[in-house]
Amino acid sequence: MSTRKAVAVTATLAIATVGLTACSSQQGAADSSIALWTHNGGNKEELSVVEEAVAEYNSTHPDMPIEVTAFPQASYNDSIVSAAASSDLPCILDLDGPIMPNWAWSGYLSPLQLPEEVTADLLDSTKGIYNGELYSVGPYDVALAFIGRKSALEEHNIRIPDVDTPWTLEEFNDALEKLSTDENYENAIDMSVWDKAEWWPYAYAPMLQSFGADLIDRSDFSTAEGVINSPEAVKFGEWFQSVFDNGWASRTPTEGGNDFLQGKVPLVYAGSWKVLEAQEQFGEDDVVILPPVDFGAGAHVGGGSWQWGISSSCANPEAANEFLSLIMSDKYLVKYSDASGPFPARASALPQTKYYKEGGPLEPFFTISEKYALLRPATPGYAVISSVFDKATRDIMSGADVKATLDQAAKDIDADITANNGYALP
Repeated sequence: MSTRKAVAVTATLAIATVGLTACSSQQGAADSSIALWTHNGGNKEELSVVEEAVAEYNSTHPDMPIEVTAFPQASYNDSIVSAAASSDLPCILDLDGPIMPNWAWSGYLSPLQLPEEVTADLLDSTKGIYNGELYSVGPYDVALAFIGRKSALEEHNIRIPDVDTPWTLEEFNDALEKLSTDENYENAIDMSVWDKAEWWPYAYAPMLQSFGADLIDRSDFSTAEGVINSPEAVKFGEWFQSVFDNGWASRTPTEGGNDFLQGKVPLVYAGSWKVLEAQEQFGEDDVVILPPVDFGAGAHVGGGSWQWGISSSCANPEAANEFLSLIMSDKYLVKYSDASGPFPARASALPQTKYYKEGGPLEPFFTISEKYALLRPATPGYAVISSVFDKATRDIMSGADVKATLDQAAKDIDADITANNGYALP
């Protein structure tokens, strides 16, 4: 799940200092090498893909090789911020998509200069655009879906939706009500409220948006007032609260989505990482991948995962862009997908993948993302928006007054925007 985790992370000063030490030693050799930082220190499968691409690049550029430093994900963002403060950023770095606008606004990143053939066919959710310029590109993305037991849905005569015909709000409520009466299960669905960090806005803001609301006014990102607390947003909050009040979902499910795997619920809100486990547990024929619900204003899922960027202090931007062109080729998009499970950023890579080729066990996820993905707001203030929405939805789940909670969320977001001068460009 590292591909969709955490806009904000915490780390000790000691860890950040270790990051700076690594950076300083690499930058000291800036005239003879190119520093690359990645968050994959604890993800050997994904790191191996990066290292293979670097090895290929270095084989043709022996006089200016790339040197890799891999950090544990938990300390990575703090190390970047600390390095930026001391003007010691690496040349090439990866970053979680939603945080890109803040790093671009803060002056950490330079716009990319990639050939048209590299960027033209990428999924929109894998392109990091801020202020009209491309700052990052991702080799993969992930998408959420409702994963269900086909046998349970058929038992209760519930329509099994496909990607083109999602459930409506009424159908979804009816399905949850019917499944909640099934004595074979404890609840109808695991909404995955056990998860933390960026999960809440990634998972539930698309539902808010499907009701016709949003986290902020996207026309200029100047206010959340009248948007996150709009009548449509209140309807979302009231529905979200009802899912738990009605007993359709538990407020305290088992961590990791294991209620579904243990047969306690027939539906779970999760991503591709859960499907393969479920198929192994229940058999491929009894596991169905269901698209997001259309709550009235169109179905949505979250989009945007880890991406590659180039720092504003990079002394070798041409070489850095050349490397990104290499690692964004279909060859490496396939390797990323096969190594850690996300779908590739370009449709032309799909037929070569294990999981997303025609007839593959995860095939629908690419189409779900292509059709329904909505990026999180591309504003430097997103980290605060994320935190505010996280708290608001948790409070609503626990029974707080919906309108009052969303009104406070709008005030908190707007206060941050005001405190940062509207996040105007320097």
